[in-house]
Amino acid sequence: MGAPGTPDGPVVLSEIARVTLPTSLGVFDARAFDCGSGLVCLALTRGDVAARENVLVRVHSECLTGDALGSLRCDCGIQLQLALRAITAAGEGVLIYATGHEGRGIGLVDKLRSYVEQDRGADTVDANLAVGAPVDARHYGPSAAVLDALGVRSVRLLTNNPAKVEGLRAAGTRIAAVEPLATASHTRNRRYLQTKERRLGHTRPAGEALGAPLDDEPAVDVSKLMGTGCPPDRPYVVLKFAQTLDGRIATATGDARWISGEAERRVSHALRAACDGVLVGVGTVVRDDPQLTVRMVPGASPRRFVLDSTLRLPLGAKVLGPDAATTILTTDRARREHRRALAERQVGVEVMPAGPQGVDLRAALAALRRAGVETLLVEGGARVITSLLGAGLVDRLVVGVAPRIIGQGTDAVGPLGITSVADGLRLVNRSTHVVGEDLLIAGDVRPPP
Repeated sequence: MGAPGTPDGPVVLSEIARVTLPTSLGVFDARAFDCGSGLVCLALTRGDVAARENVLVRVHSECLTGDALGSLRCDCGIQLQLALRAITAAGEGVLIYATGHEGRGIGLVDKLRSYVEQDRGADTVDANLAVGAPVDARHYGPSAAVLDALGVRSVRLLTNNPAKVEGLRAAGTRIAAVEPLATASHTRNRRYLQTKERRLGHTRPAGEALGAPLDDEPAVDVSKLMGTGCPPDRPYVVLKFAQTLDGRIATATGDARWISGEAERRVSHALRAACDGVLVGVGTVVRDDPQLTVRMVPGASPRRFVLDSTLRLPLGAKVLGPDAATTILTTDRARREHRRALAERQVGVEVMPAGPQGVDLRAALAALRRAGVETLLVEGGARVITSLLGAGLVDRLVVGVAPRIIGQGTDAVGPLGITSVADGLRLVNRSTHVVGEDLLIAGDVRPPP
């Protein structure tokens, strides 16, 4: 692997276009530079950066699959959004979108071929080598030349990659500080992020562990909290809920906000970011009107699924918003006009067989698996929690216990038909964590011996 920041010969820039670019994350001045050899660098600037020191800068490598298609195999798309948000919040900064950097500079086709090798077991480093490509073929001379053309004197660089820092410095960029740009890991990119940290020296690409540890308690590693597994005929199901010390998930009036503290809720958002889908029952939507998106950590929002056998879900529910894709799992009891109204809003409606409690859960989970959902986070409510546990469809249980007692209210788990303690479900491979003021207990669910 050569020095990634040393281009072959001097970079000759020519500015070829300049236009105001309004985006959902702010208005930017977009300037395109021809860098020679068919490469273009697009500089998105905010504020007056000429002759400025310590400008917030992100040099972002082109990634069609991550940036445009939202691929979960990498962290590129989330990093792009995070960087633009950070620059907008700062009121000043530059994002350079470097073309020719696809797949660490090996191109789109070879990147896809390397994905095939990864699916066969290779990590992201060995996969590149397996297709005859270098581990990293990027050069940072053009990006450094663009920063010079913009008049930026020194930068605070948003990156986890020490090779990028080295490459820009070698090309003449003065780097006053390096600021990490971590994202919450997904089950599909966890190994990729671990490889970047272990073999390429990236600085904690998945960020610090969540939670505020007390005394000698370790912080929460969400990847370990999740557990592992992939049943052949349904998703790996992680059931997560927060309850009071006396086992309630809501008061007698239905109030459930907020049983747990902010630190515990951040863990819940990280669990969402780790999964392909998140599922709730329609009762939770009617009562709590949740968004079911990832907001408290930097990560991708999962696909949202709602069990609703008669389509009584309000058309104004937040879960139908544009922040993530939503599918309603219903039965043939649902009104056709309601189905049409949802379809007009680009909300998926899947008709499932009916079960004794509404939608047949086994059929629904099988349908999700066929649709590519390998990991599913279930967040309630009590009826869904009880039905899944009773049917033996939960692989991992994560419970947040808040130091509160509210007395009469909604039980987290309803009747399971268990008449003796020995017949109860057991948690194995357990872990316990203090997160802020709450206690997290996680374990694999096993039936009695």
